[in-house]
Amino acid sequence: MLNYGYSEEGVQVSVGDLTLWRRILTYSAHYRGAMTLAVLLALAVSISTLIMPQLMQRGIDHYILATDLASDTRVQGLGRIVMQYGMLVVLVFVCTFAQMVLLEWVGQSVMHRMRQDLFVHLLGLDLRFFHSQPAGRLVTRLTNDIQNMHEMFTSVMVVLFNEALKLAGIFVFLFWMNARLAMAMLIFAPIALGATWLFSRLARDRFRDIRIQLAKINAFLAENLGGISVIQAFDAQLRSSAHFHRLNQEYLHRTFSQIKVFGIFMPFTEMLGVVAIAVIVWYGGGEALRGSLTIGELAAFITYMRLFFQPLRELSQNYSIVQSAMASAERIFETLDARSEILLLLQEDGASHPADATLQAAKGCEIEYRGVDFGYRADELVLRGVNLTIAPGETVALVGATGAGKTSMISLLIRFYDPVRGAVLICGQDIRTMPLAQLRRRIGLVMQDIFIMPDTVLANIILDQTHDEARLDDILAQTGLHRFIDRLPQGLQTRIGEGALNLSLGEKQLLSFVRALYRNPEILVLDEATASIDSESENLLEQAVAAGFANRSSLVIAHRLSTIRRANRIVVMDQGRIVEIGSHDELLSRDSYYRKLVHIDLQSS
Repeated sequence: MLNYGYSEEGVQVSVGDLTLWRRILTYSAHYRGAMTLAVLLALAVSISTLIMPQLMQRGIDHYILATDLASDTRVQGLGRIVMQYGMLVVLVFVCTFAQMVLLEWVGQSVMHRMRQDLFVHLLGLDLRFFHSQPAGRLVTRLTNDIQNMHEMFTSVMVVLFNEALKLAGIFVFLFWMNARLAMAMLIFAPIALGATWLFSRLARDRFRDIRIQLAKINAFLAENLGGISVIQAFDAQLRSSAHFHRLNQEYLHRTFSQIKVFGIFMPFTEMLGVVAIAVIVWYGGGEALRGSLTIGELAAFITYMRLFFQPLRELSQNYSIVQSAMASAERIFETLDARSEILLLLQEDGASHPADATLQAAKGCEIEYRGVDFGYRADELVLRGVNLTIAPGETVALVGATGAGKTSMISLLIRFYDPVRGAVLICGQDIRTMPLAQLRRRIGLVMQDIFIMPDTVLANIILDQTHDEARLDDILAQTGLHRFIDRLPQGLQTRIGEGALNLSLGEKQLLSFVRALYRNPEILVLDEATASIDSESENLLEQAVAAGFANRSSLVIAHRLSTIRRANRIVVMDQGRIVEIGSHDELLSRDSYYRKLVHIDLQSS
């Protein structure tokens, strides 16, 4: 059995994790041309930025302070310097704009591809995975974590390269201009780098704390907004409000803790920059007075030192983004690495067990549960030694108290889960050897909880099937459900779901039944489909059920006697075992467990 559990808070990754970087770069490999162009643009921006102080030096030394040139020559020369400087400013603007647009396009494209891959992968995982993972956590994977990856691609990857290149270039120019002054400036490098490293560590820890607390807030909001009717019905607003206040207050404290770290680091780097410039003015000014350093070189030195601390700030701030993105990547890829146990078993065994063509040709298939043991946890069985055969075209009703194992029987037939021991067979073939798509196409499932898409009634009926108007009209006529469709405002084109017409529970059940029959299944499964609907909808659904059972093997979980009586056999379950089998009249004629259930049901109605 696969282990789907992992900890939201337990993700501890390193920026130097090469395995993660390889997987991240696999997504960006589709856009290597755009990424290469972005790097070239970053190179152009860095070189242009580094040349600007050199132009300033030439303008000051060769023209502004020059005494051996005519005034017209100095004005013309200074004009050329200004023109060149202006051209570099325009080049930096154009390249930066193009780089930002390019990186945003790459980031959005990578984010789109990654989110699509993750969502498609989630759709194919077993229900066991979703039982072990809170829905809010999976939503966070598809939203916040993907967004973190987008930020890394747009504002970090090329920016880090750009700032690192700029930092190296500044050192080269400083030593090229004046080695002695550059050596004096080196005393600030270890201090600045050490402060940057310390800030990055502190900011990473604070940022992780914020992310953990934000995940708690998201989970709390998802639970409470999803159950708002219960909160209001039991007047629990004050309790929920107080709990949210505690979570929100803790988030505020953690955010302020991060702000304090930024509040210390930013002024410290500014102060360090001011001290460095003061040292340049003091030492470089003395060099200039002695004639070993020009005023232009001194001005260029000051400009370079101001530029020196900017990359350090950028690198330290972006380090937190990288760390967050790496943690998000770890969670995303861990989810992508989760595998469907059912699909894995099918891939292992499918080659030796080809799909049975009998399933497609049969009109009502034999269903057999052969020695089935099953549990949602390996150490806690909910079905024990179940043996049951349903003949082609037969209708069998499953009855029993809550927790008897009725829904588990259906879940095994649909193959949401596999039995721990034993097998479930259709037409004599173990369903574990069938392609899942084929198996589920041949089973029409009508559940108590109905999934409604925000779309038209027609789209909700046909789903992934081809629209066959004649077949749909025939189903509606046979089942009498055309009356349900006719009373909708726009018939089949009526928009339903979120933001549109809200169907009643009974209408949703009718729609679900039409949806199931449209697939023309050999097997019809009803999971308490008539448990909570009104009398009018029940009459319509009863007529539809009677027509739907024809020529189909049917497995029904029901509490209403009208549905149970229609079954050929009634299977009574208790604590995961089949305790009685017979018709309604047979079971009532003796002192049976079924008789007690009917008596309790009649007393409560």
